[in-house]
Amino acid sequence: MEEYLQTKGRIFDIQRYSIHDGTGIRTIVFLKGCVLRCRWCCNPESQEYKIQTMYVQGEPKIIGEDVTVKEVMETVEKDRVYYRRTGGGLTLSGGESLCQPAFARDLLRAAQENGINTAMESMGCADYRVIEEILPWLDQYLLDIKHMNSAKHKEFTGRGNELMLENARKIAASGQTELSIRIPVIPGFNDTKEEIRDIARYAKEIGNVKRIHLLPYHRLGQDKYAGLGREYLMGDVEPPENQKMEMLLQTAKEVSQMECQIGG
Repeated sequence: MEEYLQTKGRIFDIQRYSIHDGTGIRTIVFLKGCVLRCRWCCNPESQEYKIQTMYVQGEPKIIGEDVTVKEVMETVEKDRVYYRRTGGGLTLSGGESLCQPAFARDLLRAAQENGINTAMESMGCADYRVIEEILPWLDQYLLDIKHMNSAKHKEFTGRGNELMLENARKIAASGQTELSIRIPVIPGFNDTKEEIRDIARYAKEIGNVKRIHLLPYHRLGQDKYAGLGREYLMGDVEPPENQKMEMLLQTAKEVSQMECQIGG
């Protein structure tokens, strides 16, 4: 057996039959651990690498499981027929997959070597040498860019954006993967025409960006905070209205002159 199939990592969920986070029907593997603390995070159980207990509808649930690449691939392989018909495959999400670089790399390698399309949803918040090891095994990089202003980025996520923007430029320049920029549209943080325009302009400037996704804020993860004994910092902020999302979409299209969409 190939040694890399025994690489261990920590996950908190595997979601099959997803039509998001990459092309076609996909299996999404959610990895534990993240370097950011975004106020709006819909997976707060992903942020800590440690195994946790979260209360779900009043019942305790253990969040986090240590698995090997081989064990994960046994689940991924089950839906090969759907991947082949739709152009789907495996997507890594989290958390931030780059927090478990060897596990992420070897999962992507196992999928690619078995003819399965690969994607990763990531903020690109790691040393570029980590990303370089992953790129050869990655068909689609779904890269979050949340804001161009580092101070505001730090206020809402806990870190500045310099490393992530630098890595976005390097990933684009490498030409090794299909690059999509994803913008979570968060009221009070980045939901103005000017802020979306700045990100779209950067996406155009770095080149080799396939498309831009605008992801509207939602409150679906709010109950998880209570289950973890944490405060939900977004308070009673409401999701952006459809009309506003359409306006921001047009702004992104006009500035970037590339394929843009809401969701995905």
